[in-house]
This record gives sequence, C-alpha cells and structure tokens, in this order.
Amino acid sequence: MLRALTNLPTRPLRIYAPIIPRHRRLESQSTSNQPTSWRKEAAASQPMLIEDPFTQSTLFTLDFFKRLAKFSLVGVLALGITGWTVFEGLHMWVENVELACDQDSEVRRWEWDHEAEKWSGGDNGGTDTALGFKGRHAIRSAWIAENWGTGSGATISRSNTFSGRGSQDTGSLNIIEARLEAAQNFMALAISISEGKVSSGKLRPQTMGELLARHASILEHMGTRDALLQARSLYERVWSGLPAKGTDAARVALKLGDLDYRLGDFEDALAWWARTISLTQGTQQVNPLTPELSRTIPSSPCAQRTLASTLISLSAYYSTSGHLKQAQHVQESGLDLLRSIPSPSKISTVSPPQALHSLFLLHRSSLLSIHLAEVLYALRTAPEQSIQWLARAAESSERVALALAGLPFTHPDAPGSAIPHPPASEASLVPVYMKSNPMRKIAKSLLRDARRTAAEAWNLMGILREGEKDGTERALECYERALGWAGVAADRSGGIGEPGEGTPESEWKVLWNNYVRVREATRKQTEKKSKL
Repeated sequence: MLRALTNLPTRPLRIYAPIIPRHRRLESQSTSNQPTSWRKEAAASQPMLIEDPFTQSTLFTLDFFKRLAKFSLVGVLALGITGWTVFEGLHMWVENVELACDQDSEVRRWEWDHEAEKWSGGDNGGTDTALGFKGRHAIRSAWIAENWGTGSGATISRSNTFSGRGSQDTGSLNIIEARLEAAQNFMALAISISEGKVSSGKLRPQTMGELLARHASILEHMGTRDALLQARSLYERVWSGLPAKGTDAARVALKLGDLDYRLGDFEDALAWWARTISLTQGTQQVNPLTPELSRTIPSSPCAQRTLASTLISLSAYYSTSGHLKQAQHVQESGLDLLRSIPSPSKISTVSPPQALHSLFLLHRSSLLSIHLAEVLYALRTAPEQSIQWLARAAESSERVALALAGLPFTHPDAPGSAIPHPPASEASLVPVYMKSNPMRKIAKSLLRDARRTAAEAWNLMGILREGEKDGTERALECYERALGWAGVAADRSGGIGEPGEGTPESEWKVLWNNYVRVREATRKQTEKKSKL
C-alpha cells in the first residue's frame, strides 16, 4: 500500500503569497501612493470643482438666451437696414425718375410740360428741397398712393376733407378709394409743412401754388361733395396767387368752372368759362353769363387745348340745361374753329408731341359732333343729319384710338382699302408715350376717352337706325361695333363679353341690352323670311 502511494503522479509545488486582509491592503496602497511634498502643496492650492447638474442646466439656459438675444438683435438690425434702404430707394426712384422733367425740345415746343403734374419741383422736376425731409417724403408718399395704390380697394369711410362753403353734411358715409384718401392726407401734411416754411423765404415762389393744385386735383377725383368744395377752395387760392393772364391762369379758370358746374353753381361756372375764353383768345367778354366765341385761334398749343376743353364744358351745360339753340351755336362755331387749326395730313410723319396735340383736338371735335347730333335730334330735325354727325364723331374717335395704339386706320387684311380697322379695345398705348412723363397720363386718358366716344357714337347711330324702316340689320352692325370698342372679347360661357378698361359697368349694360334686343329682333325677322 505504501508502494502504491509512492507510485502516484506528483505535481510541482506552487507557493502562494500570504492572504492579506482587505483593510490592510488598502492601507498599504494609500501609503505607497502618497505624493511628494511639492505635489501636496500644488493640490492644496487648487480649488475643488463641484459639478452640480442644476448649475449646469442654469448656465446652459442663460447662454442660450444670450445667444438668442444677440442673433435677434442682429436680425432686427439687418431687417431695419434693409427696410430703410428699400424705403429710401423707392423714394429716390420717385424723385429722380417718376417726377423727372422731360427735357425734350418737342415736348416743350408743344407745351406738354405746362400740363405736366408739378409736385413742387417746378420745371426741374422732383420736389422742392426747401421743404425738408418730412415735407418731401410726404409729397412722394402722396404720389405713390395716388399712382401705385395702397394695397386695398374702395373703402367706406368718412373722408377727412374739409366741409366749406355750400357744404351739406348729412352725416352719411362716402365710398372713397383708399388710395385717394391716403394721397390727400399726405398732401395736406405737405401743405401744412410748406405753410410753416413760407416765412423763411427759402421756398420757390411757385411751390405753394403747385402743392395746392395737386391737392385740389386729388380731391376732384374723389368726387364727393365735400371734396369738390375743398377742391374749389384750393383752386381759388391758386387763382389768387397767379397773374390774370397766361395759360396757367386759363387752365385754373377752366377747373373752377367745371367744379362750379358739378356743384350746381351754374352762373359762376359760366363766368369762369367766359374768363377762360378771354384768356385763351385774348378778347373781352361783354356779358360773363353769355360767353362769346371769336374766330381768333390761340397761338399757344396749350391755350388751344384749354379752349377746346372749355367748348366741351360749355356745350355740355347748354345741352343739358335746355338751352338748345345756344348749344347748337356753341357747337357749330366750336367745330368751325377747331377745324381751322392747322393739322398734319399724316400723323405718322410728325413728332409724337405734335401728333398727340392733333389727336387731342380731333377727339374734342368728335365730342362736339356727338353733342350737336343730340341737340339736332332734340330740335326735331331730320334723323339723317344726326346720323351724319355721329358717323363723323365715330370716325374721328376711332382714328384717335388707333393712332395712339399704333394701329393702321384700314383693315389689316385689306390694306389700302376703305374697310375700317376692327375695334381694338385691348390694344395698349404705344411705347413712345409711355416713356414720357408729361405725355403718359394724358395719352392714356385720351385713348380711354376715344374708345368710349367711339362706342357712344355707334350706339347712338344704332338707336337712330332702329327707327328706320328695315333698319334692324344696320342697327345690329352699329351695336356690334359699339361693343367692340367698349368691351373685350367674349371669353365667358354664353359668349358674353366684358367691359373694357375705363368703361363703366352701367354703360356696358346699356350697350349689351341694345345689342341683345336687336339681335333677337333680327333673328325673328330672318325666321319669318325663311318661312315665306
């Protein structure tokens, strides 16, 4: 058995270190890792940092809001600088481009610069520098509101216009375009500023008169009774500051006469119109209440246009007040006078300012022709005479509209023939007038008025043709041409057209109803003939 024990396999002997208790081992490690003296001093000098989660979140929040405030301030400053730059850039554009004076010699020769809107800058354009920062910005803001709008349409409000002589304030609300209300408020501010600077002697002598005239023109377009009363008051102030001669005085007198007519003060209107005729023709009126027209042709182009507009106002008053014989006399003598003014044989061969002058007088003669046709019909003359005058009016108005749109007078499919050009109610104004500040607004108004005059002449001819025997087909042709000048192409369901630019809805409905009535009558006559 002992031998068996001795024959067992043996293993190498391993000697393990004695097991040391844990607390003694930690003490040994702490004693072995003790820093040197200089490390102890350095560790004692450093403060102990306690990282508290609450402190960390508070510091992060404060840093976030600090950065937010910084970036917000930078953003606000950037937006402010950008907005101010855009604002001032817009005003500089209006000052140097929109209110610039046209230096074209032909424009000055035909005196379109006399009829240009002056916003206190006079012949140099722009605004008067003596008005200061606030005054000049108020004037430009008025121009922007009147021409570019305020971003909203008509509004129902009590206007801030002054109720002066003849006011009948009933406390009712007036429907006024927001752009006109804003423009007249800015102009009132500009006038108030200029009145405070008159005593300094730095303003141009014409600045106050120009501002009053612009304010009065805006009020005149507003159309309410209080606005018309204030416009008349402002024009009277302008008149008092002008010498009683020259084209400027004649134009202001015409404005006052038209305002008195709209306000129902007919005797005052006749007196102002008589004064306008005297200023333009250089004659003296015996009785201001019965203006007399001489054969004298004014030498000034502006005076010729002012006289032609005065004849229209005088003719309209006599025609609507029952003075038919006096109306006929004014219309016939006015047409003779306008025809005696030299005009070019071809509009295309003259300069645009001269062409616009001739077209202006031609359109005024067409208006007188329509008035004369209506008066002759009221005097119970033969309808054929009225139709002849209406045909002349329609032809003249169409020539004006086609010339301003740059279109030929004959049909494009048959050049050189006598077939007239079809109505062009959607054609735009030629660029040469759009680029000229003094002529742009006048040419656009003339194009709009020429289209309306052509439509009215054809409509009245259709009414007279209806009274003829078997005249329904000819009347239908007249109504179709009237619709062509007054509206746009039929693009809605049912083939119903729409009124064109500048054509009131009420006028369009009258023309459309006449056309539909005669169209149905013509259709019935055709059906009867087919059955026979």
